Amino acid sequence: MDWGMRNRISRIIRPGTGRTVMLAVDHGYFLGPTSGLEKPKETIQPIAKYADTLMLTRGVLRYTIDPNDAPPIVLRVSGGTSILTPLSNEGVTADFEDAIRLNVAGVAISIFVGSEHERQTLLNLSELVNLGERYGIPVLAVTAVGKDMNRDARYLSLASRIAAELGARIVKTYYCEDFEQVVETCPVPVVIAGGKKITEKEALDLTYNAVSRGAVGVDMGRNIFQSENPKAMIQAVRAVVHEGAKPAEAFDLYRSGGIST
Repeated sequence: MDWGMRNRISRIIRPGTGRTVMLAVDHGYFLGPTSGLEKPKETIQPIAKYADTLMLTRGVLRYTIDPNDAPPIVLRVSGGTSILTPLSNEGVTADFEDAIRLNVAGVAISIFVGSEHERQTLLNLSELVNLGERYGIPVLAVTAVGKDMNRDARYLSLASRIAAELGARIVKTYYCEDFEQVVETCPVPVVIAGGKKITEKEALDLTYNAVSRGAVGVDMGRNIFQSENPKAMIQAVRAVVHEGAKPAEAFDLYRSGGIST
């Protein structure tokens, strides 16, 4: 692995802990002005400094994030569909020249194993990996799940392993029963998706269970920015991921309003 690739991965996954708290704020690319992200700048700016990495689109990056004070960026480069159409029919929406101009730490693309458009999304991933390896930019594969696909260890292990086999440097997937099977059969680091909004306590339990079973961290969005106190919530998630806090300890941190900084 060359220096540039190693450097960028170290900007996503902290070398000191081997873990990461990614803040996913890319939902608008298919959901539009989803709850909590109606005004991205107002949502993201107060909590961005607590994230190891922001995952977002180039449009939101350019118009909401201060380039003089930005965390590392994982750029969402797949899309072309909306919630009104089959999400699996995605294409690549940004090229590597733009990613390089934006000085990203990595790029992210969804794959839809088991969908009508499986082959297309896997070839999209492969093409991005070819470019990523050329330019030293890691590709994060998101194992997206359609309405008719089960989020179980068998399916998620299949999708995660295929992503790694095609060259993804990091895989984002869902937590599930027997999650160890997913991690053990995927030869690259795995982060979990936060998914739809659940209670803060449940989200902290989810985070703890995932990292204690092998995930290197979370790529969490709605369970942070849709929280009643996003700043306290992301600090609580960080306490679990980087400090090994138990869910009850992290929940106490959340309820206290977090640490003033």
